[in-house]
Amino acid sequence: MLGWGFPPNVSGGLDTHVGELFDGMQKQGIDIELVLPAEYAPQDRTGIVGVETGDGDIITRVGRMSEPFAERAADADIVHTHDWFGYGPGSRAKANADVQWVSTFHSLSSDRNLNPPRREVETERRLAQRADHLIAVSELTADDVREQYGGDPTVIYNGFSECSTTGRDFKAELGIDGEMLFFVGRHTDQKGIAHLVYAMERLDRDDVTLVIGGSGHLTDQLKRFAELLGIDDRIEWVGYVPETELGDYYASADLFVSPSLAEPFGITITEALSAGTRVVATESGVNEVLPAESVVEVEPNSKSIAAGIERALELEGVPEYDPITWDEVVDQTVAFYESIA
Repeated sequence: MLGWGFPPNVSGGLDTHVGELFDGMQKQGIDIELVLPAEYAPQDRTGIVGVETGDGDIITRVGRMSEPFAERAADADIVHTHDWFGYGPGSRAKANADVQWVSTFHSLSSDRNLNPPRREVETERRLAQRADHLIAVSELTADDVREQYGGDPTVIYNGFSECSTTGRDFKAELGIDGEMLFFVGRHTDQKGIAHLVYAMERLDRDDVTLVIGGSGHLTDQLKRFAELLGIDDRIEWVGYVPETELGDYYASADLFVSPSLAEPFGITITEALSAGTRVVATESGVNEVLPAESVVEVEPNSKSIAAGIERALELEGVPEYDPITWDEVVDQTVAFYESIA
């Protein structure tokens, strides 16, 4: 298997997914090796191979992983890569060894970018056409792969991530007297944060405070937008949220809001629900496996998000749902391997 990050060195859901698969398969006694960039690879884990990727952009660094990955594939039955960066290493392994190549789509370039880089899009197209077998983390993502690239993925959903809580009250610590909304994630176009900020100006109530966690290249622009709208006093920018505090941020909030323009799965939604917090969210993959009452679904525009927040704040009780465990994800993936080996 080829990955990029590994817990606790994660930059997104893909790294969490790879870590859970690797740990779960090792527990089942499956002979698995995981190739990672050396800087993200744990030093004391059997079966994890760190490759020095050096300097340069991500394409250059991934290129340096191709040969070591292909060499190790010579003794494998299956190679498994994830997203577009697995194309080069997977192609080389497939050319050099008698293996079945599986690739999982966690998101598409069109999900992550308003104007997807052409090179990335073409790499995804080649990946969808050349890999022997495709997996997608939701029907939403699988449909996009079919429509954009002609591939036909099997859907294996992500596991639900849970957050532990300690009872720390961030609403009180931040001095919030009214309702608290919470968002956490990268500050990128994909996450639709500008629509959420604008929704704050549209709310009929002024006793609501939005707490925004995370950072990114849009942070300063979003803060300026809030100032221009005259609502900067109703937003708390808390920056990076450590994993040890994340559960308490969710639990302290009256609502978690996910305003993404595209959310192939939505791990933050599962984290919020695990803390007992109701969710307002745009379309996402995880909505496919949740009861309708678990999430107040909205469109990715400020008017719809504001209406959804108003509606959700009137609801009572904790949503009930059956989470997908990572053990189930591992079992389904192993069963998929057995069906193709």
